[in-house]
Amino acid sequence: MNSTNVNAAAAHYVPHVSQAGYREWRPFIGPHDPCPPVYVKTYVVPPNQYIPYQPMNLPQYSLQEALKRGTLWPALYSPYHSRCNKRGR
Repeated sequence: MNSTNVNAAAAHYVPHVSQAGYREWRPFIGPHDPCPPVYVKTYVVPPNQYIPYQPMNLPQYSLQEALKRGTLWPALYSPYHSRCNKRGR
């Protein structure tokens, strides 16, 4: 189950859960910046910013899936995607 489906399924239980996940920010790019510009930066919004308390009857992963993902509740799952080149390490 991908994070989009998880957020859609959890939206019924947790208000504003559709705001979960990644957000974008477009920084100012000055004419004299010494580094190549980064036009769009992304960041992850932690679940505690849109779920202030634990609602009752949230859907739960199986125990094995919860251990794999690091959380029991799909609404709190936020996958990490590394931007590092894995072959270079």
